[in-house]
Amino acid sequence: MKIAILDDYQNVARDLAEWHRLPNGSALTVFERPIPAEEVAGTLAPYSVLVIMRERTPFPASLIDALPNLRLLVTTGGRNNAIDLEACKARGITVCGTGMVGTPTAELTWGLILALVKRIPQEERGLRAGRWQAGLTQGLAGKRLGLVGLGKLGTQVARVGQAFGMEVAAWSPNLTDERAAAAGVSRLDKRDLFATSDIVSVHLVLGERTRGVVGAEDIDAMKPSAFFVNTSRAGLVDGDALLAALHEHRIAGAGLDVFPVEPLPVDSPWLEAPNTVLTPHLGYVTRENYEVFYRDALDDILAWHAGEPVRMLA
Repeated sequence: MKIAILDDYQNVARDLAEWHRLPNGSALTVFERPIPAEEVAGTLAPYSVLVIMRERTPFPASLIDALPNLRLLVTTGGRNNAIDLEACKARGITVCGTGMVGTPTAELTWGLILALVKRIPQEERGLRAGRWQAGLTQGLAGKRLGLVGLGKLGTQVARVGQAFGMEVAAWSPNLTDERAAAAGVSRLDKRDLFATSDIVSVHLVLGERTRGVVGAEDIDAMKPSAFFVNTSRAGLVDGDALLAALHEHRIAGAGLDVFPVEPLPVDSPWLEAPNTVLTPHLGYVTRENYEVFYRDALDDILAWHAGEPVRMLA
């Protein structure tokens, strides 16, 4: 087998699984940097097995049809909206997923929230430049945390907010009063959530029904003192409306881990957005997660090679 691991940005894949267990004669190649879009098909054409990291490299039907030798596609995580599964089925390509650790994104969410309200980036830069206490920070107790989505991640974020003494409210298209009450959270309609929350944090899965679910009217409803946080997917939010609100200082700031184009281009307008804390899609990028990703990816390959594939998505 000719096997390629894609987008190993941190150069850790070889160390996090026992690749020596691959069948004799297997050849393993690791790509550490993104392959330019116009070169992906030609570069990957020789490989029969690909291990991809989440949604870093999309696999639409056009690319899948251009890979004549591809037989197994392993994606880290349990879903990947950047893979055309129907095209894989049509070609007889097996697609498998992996397990993952369920807590890192909620942890990063709180890292962004605390960086915003405690002015950590600004004060750290000011301290190094010789300034002592350049501005006032804010407290969290008694403030309202508004969650767009109350699934596993949203519930984890809610618990931390409650531990800080915050009032937590939530909205999602399918949220019920019963589910909200079980988490100790108030269910609000979307308009009220955006209009009354001091921090709005997004925790929905991106799909056809949720794309653009946070629109301009929602962002316009936010208080000038409120912060917006997104560690889910950029496609959930009207990015132009959020950029305008930041530049016009209609909201206090934003903490963002996800962007319309990733990696973020050097000329991206997000890099010039004021009052922001930006991170390069770190929500799942932990050693614990990567250990699960690559361990399970190796198991997927071995099981498929033995004729008994596991964790199949297609």
